[in-house]
Amino acid sequence: MPLFLQESSLFASALDQMKGKRVVVLGHRRPDGDCVGSQVALTRVLRAHGIDARAVNEDPVPRTLRSFVGDTPFLAPADLSGDDFVAVTVDCADHRRVGESLCGRFPDVFLNVDHHVSNDRYAELNLVLAEAAATGEILAKFFLDSGYGLDSVTAEALYLGICTDTGQFCYSGTDASVFEVCRRLCEAGASPSKVAHELYEREKPGRIQLLQKFLSTFRMEHDDRVCIGMIRDSFYRETGTKPEDTENFVDYSRSLDGVEVGSLVEDRGGQLKGSLRAKNSRFRVDLLAKRFSGGGHACAAGFNLKRDLDDFYPEFVSAIGEHLELVDSGDLSS
Repeated sequence: MPLFLQESSLFASALDQMKGKRVVVLGHRRPDGDCVGSQVALTRVLRAHGIDARAVNEDPVPRTLRSFVGDTPFLAPADLSGDDFVAVTVDCADHRRVGESLCGRFPDVFLNVDHHVSNDRYAELNLVLAEAAATGEILAKFFLDSGYGLDSVTAEALYLGICTDTGQFCYSGTDASVFEVCRRLCEAGASPSKVAHELYEREKPGRIQLLQKFLSTFRMEHDDRVCIGMIRDSFYRETGTKPEDTENFVDYSRSLDGVEVGSLVEDRGGQLKGSLRAKNSRFRVDLLAKRFSGGGHACAAGFNLKRDLDDFYPEFVSAIGEHLELVDSGDLSS
């Protein structure tokens, strides 16, 4: 059977180099399905090859994703003893995305596996494939190409990553090879119905209330080409929710007919988290996020800033307008 990826041999070589060493598999803060799934899957494959590996994340695994961890060692930084580890990152466009404490604790990264176009190649070995739909897709192809056996937890974790980062297989990066990988993951034990149930059929009343508040903040900008919604810090207290409960909210702002770019700006006590989504890759929202020291994909990007939300909003709208002018004129470049 032909290989999915030529880079699979590089991954297999990297795995061999990690044998006999202790490894931490790091993911980005506020982990989503692709991050958690990739951390779980890579950790399990390394352990299956006799490598003393564990997943570590600065933030807890979200409620709807906990069932996918299984018996994988998945630790908080405080639970990790010692610093004598080889550091590997997954789904992190830059080293800082792992969080301040882990970035300082593990300043040198051996292996960086990612699919963000804005990845700045910060590791000794960078396997960054921006054309991939998910980091889980990249890892699945590495594992399948190398003939590594996958147990059902590993297969399901990889399927989780692909399912979430393709928007349930709706985004433009979803192609025939993605479905072929998922077919083989299902053969290895992944259950699409279980993944769908855990992700989309376990809503809390508070999250629905939070969504109502978010939808009520929608503002249409730039001749209705842009929709911006906001989550104020007080919304969490009023609904008994957490920041993790905003997962996928930004998609509602993009979903409106005629909207080309949607955004969610979340206030967490003066720390802003912005999410950007576009319907077409020509809008390169990763470059828009870069204006605010962020990054991501052409159609999905984000940033973090320490700013007051109301003071930031006019600046944000203006920056989006300038970005749209560059897109319309064809002068947008990386």
